[in-house]
Amino acid sequence: MYGCELHDDGTIKGYDQYGYDGEDFVSLDLKTETWTAANAKAVITKHKWEGTAWSVQDKAYLENTCIEWLQKYVEYGRSTLERKGTNNHHKDSSSPVVCHATGFFPKAVMISWQKDGEDLHEDVELRETLPNQDGTFQKRSVLTVSPEELNRHDYACIVQHISLEKEMMLPVTEHRFLTPGGRDGNANAKKLESSSTSSRCKSW
Repeated sequence: MYGCELHDDGTIKGYDQYGYDGEDFVSLDLKTETWTAANAKAVITKHKWEGTAWSVQDKAYLENTCIEWLQKYVEYGRSTLERKGTNNHHKDSSSPVVCHATGFFPKAVMISWQKDGEDLHEDVELRETLPNQDGTFQKRSVLTVSPEELNRHDYACIVQHISLEKEMMLPVTEHRFLTPGGRDGNANAKKLESSSTSSRCKSW
């Protein structure tokens, strides 16, 4: 689980928590930029992640990008509530699905979408490739689709990068992480040599 909070006094809070086998595993301490192991099994992962820039990237995302999205959707909600006239209760049923690739190098990356196995180009917004503090890059692609369509069809984000032996397919219902020097949550996890790529596919 990961998320962020913006309070009225400007205070920002965020969290990134991982579980394994039904139990807490590791969590990020934003203040110290370190990882807290919930049990002895997680200590190896804690030390491995603290030897990389993963916490710095995570903190930057939670305190910047995540807050920007939070403010955007609060504003969307406010404009809907304050709308005058007969359409006061009308609600746009479409919602964004975000595919986020980060921690990759070199800069070139391709992010695309598929619907029921076919390439999808409509209602897709590809964001600018941005630098991370450790010299790697991040990029997002946003698909706008209604919940009904998400339930009716199989959507997937496709990430292609030179550091991957084959393209990474991320179903919309799935979150997958490739952490620096680590493994993702699937059986076909792999280690990356000169660069590390992390991807998330999230329905907001």
